[in-house]
Amino acid sequence: MLRTTAAVVAGKAARAASRLRGGGSALPGLVAERVDPGFLAHALADVPGGIVVVTGTNGKTTTTKMLVAVLRAHGRTVFTNPTGSNFTRGVISSMLGELPLRGRLTADLAVLELDEAHALKFAAAVRPTHALLLNVARDQLDRFAEIDHTAKLLASLAEQATTGVVLNLDDSFVARIRDKVGEGVVVRYFGVDASIADRLPELQEQDVRFEDDFVPPVAGPEDGLLKPSDERTFEVLFGDGGGGDGGAGSGTVGPLELQQRGLAAMINATAATATARLLLGDAFDPAAAATALRAVTPPFGRGEVVMVDGQPLELVLVKNPAGFTVALGTYGSTPVATMIAINDNYADGRDVSWLYDVSFDSLRERGVTTTSGVRGYDMALRLQYDDVPVAGVQPDLDQALDAFLAEHPDEPKRIFCTYTAMMALRRTLAARYDLPDIGEEAS
Repeated sequence: MLRTTAAVVAGKAARAASRLRGGGSALPGLVAERVDPGFLAHALADVPGGIVVVTGTNGKTTTTKMLVAVLRAHGRTVFTNPTGSNFTRGVISSMLGELPLRGRLTADLAVLELDEAHALKFAAAVRPTHALLLNVARDQLDRFAEIDHTAKLLASLAEQATTGVVLNLDDSFVARIRDKVGEGVVVRYFGVDASIADRLPELQEQDVRFEDDFVPPVAGPEDGLLKPSDERTFEVLFGDGGGGDGGAGSGTVGPLELQQRGLAAMINATAATATARLLLGDAFDPAAAATALRAVTPPFGRGEVVMVDGQPLELVLVKNPAGFTVALGTYGSTPVATMIAINDNYADGRDVSWLYDVSFDSLRERGVTTTSGVRGYDMALRLQYDDVPVAGVQPDLDQALDAFLAEHPDEPKRIFCTYTAMMALRRTLAARYDLPDIGEEAS
């Protein structure tokens, strides 16, 4: 207990000092861990309703935000880590702001977004009660090696879950993880209704080596299926309540419209809904869930809209072929002034060859005003191969942003950007247009 208290004091001091300097969010967590190596386990020991880890290649941040919103709408107090702080020490750092000196978190549940590798590091310290596994795609291959390795990371996490696991019915890498789940652990699925199954290839990769011998699970009455009406409006269908009207006890959540556009956001909402239903049991209220999901604003950089001098500027995070393809399909269908910012820092992934697995044909009509970032010239070259006109290249992000805004003062604008480019641009915009400060956070 004394060691934990000392760790809290040291971590809070480091957190205060870090904020004054504008430093990174991992440092306070590192300090607390050095003082008390068992800090995470001690801090989460009194959380009664479950410790949920959300992970996968795409959609972690959005899904986590949606799940937390639904749980809070049911009156639950939920601890979660800030957007993007998905390393273990980032979780500790964000926790320090809420911890009393005794070092025990007071919350009904903890819902934590963790990247695939750090989810296992977390599980080595604290076994999660539940895991929500979203998908597997090529992403930052220099960090996680081959796609098979990422799938194995998720399977290992599923083995650690003590109570329940929620799997993507339509992702063959994830769905087969059902065989790795421990005895007595509940398995639930989320997926898409058969009416839109033909759209799955644009969202995720399939493990073609096993197509002949892998039989996908069949959705059961407790599993959530997405049935969209258009790019924002949809229902989540469960099999035990008929069509219903979205009231308590109904088998349907919705119809509802999200503030975030696109099929990927709807799938994230379906995953969050299925997980909330598992966590809440008979207390789950479809109407409360729908109301909560309607109110969720896009996390920064995930289709977030910033008003700049009366015109919308949309920030869209891209980090792998599947994500960029979905982003172009979702946000790129209406031609607007476009900028693309590509960095190759560690948090982005050093290898940007994945850009050649994306089709940029949808940008050909209007072209791209500027490419920027460390790999701005590489991006311009890639666009040239798809006959997409590029007006200019400016590697410096702030200078590129200034020129982009000045050139298109009276029309909507959009920036596709990798993680660290998005963080830098978002901070610049926050300082200029009085947006909420996102702070310095880990990838």
